[in-house]
Amino acid sequence: MTNQNLPMAFSKVISLASLLLAISSLLLASLLAVSEAHYNSYLPSSEHLVKGLSLNFYEHKCPDVEYIVRKHLKKVFKEDIGQAAGLLRIQFHDCFVLGCDGSLLLDGTTSDPSEQQAAPNLSLRPEAFEIINDLRELIHKQCGRVVSCADITVLAAREAVYLSGGPEYNVPLGRRDRLTFATQAEVLANIPSPNSNASFLLTSLATKKFDATDVVALSGAHTIGRGHCGSFFGRLFPTQDPTMDPIFADDLKEICPEKNSTNTAHLDIRTPNTFDNKYYVDLVNREGLFTSDQDLYTDKRTRGIVESFAEDQELFFEKFVHAMIKMGQLSVLTGKEGEIRANCSVSNSNNPKLVSPVEEDYETHAEL
Repeated sequence: MTNQNLPMAFSKVISLASLLLAISSLLLASLLAVSEAHYNSYLPSSEHLVKGLSLNFYEHKCPDVEYIVRKHLKKVFKEDIGQAAGLLRIQFHDCFVLGCDGSLLLDGTTSDPSEQQAAPNLSLRPEAFEIINDLRELIHKQCGRVVSCADITVLAAREAVYLSGGPEYNVPLGRRDRLTFATQAEVLANIPSPNSNASFLLTSLATKKFDATDVVALSGAHTIGRGHCGSFFGRLFPTQDPTMDPIFADDLKEICPEKNSTNTAHLDIRTPNTFDNKYYVDLVNREGLFTSDQDLYTDKRTRGIVESFAEDQELFFEKFVHAMIKMGQLSVLTGKEGEIRANCSVSNSNNPKLVSPVEEDYETHAEL
């Protein structure tokens, strides 16, 4: 190559490099756009938010609240991933009774039993309640008493989903805490039993404006966690449930040889500690633990939804987030309703540590 041809060769090299850079930039922009669209598909639109809730409610009052929750729960789950299912159940059992108001967190007495002492809640993990109060202490230490226990419960449930492999999504915040807990009768009337069939679930949740897709999607929370023997023993003895896979049934009989056994079984036998769509694969293979699980596949009204989620994890994630955000807005208290508890287990009026007028008035000043 002559010296005269060198500038032309360099020009071609530079042109090729520029072309490659342009193509690379376009590909990167495309990937970012897809990633952003994927994430945004899990975001609630503003027109679907209950008045008083917002996606940036603590932007000025406690901007690090979500970081605090995630940082702490990463440590908790590293030691015991089973706590993720416990925290997720807390939101379900709180929101389905009276609404997402933190009433489930309140302690009761022998003469005045709380929601926690109602039969459907006896299997909730005591550690989950402790974790929520630990989060409350960390948050209030940094921001003051401005974040409600009801909001902490919802944030903890979101992190339980995300940190165990599920979708990351924004949740509306701004809930306030209820002053009292529900009655035992109200709990029993609003928490479906593991022995419920699909018809009962559809009818019961329709009163809360959940459709069939919502019901099946919310049931997918059983992709993590464990069930006590007493919750499914009736499917094994004295007559085995014909909808249950025989090999699966034999395995369960070894775990639960008697009804009063304190043993537990995985709700999802394929990936018990990962939030994914394998729960629905279990149902298709007749390996659902509870009647309330397996009957979703048996019932013609919900079978197609189960199959679609078993085949498409992204579809399940999308519908699950939609249903969770809807559930998280059930009968919420906002504005000046309720209170922001200084201790998630005790209402402020019953909290002996809140004795001075200055302490009682802190919340009001903090919100200005």
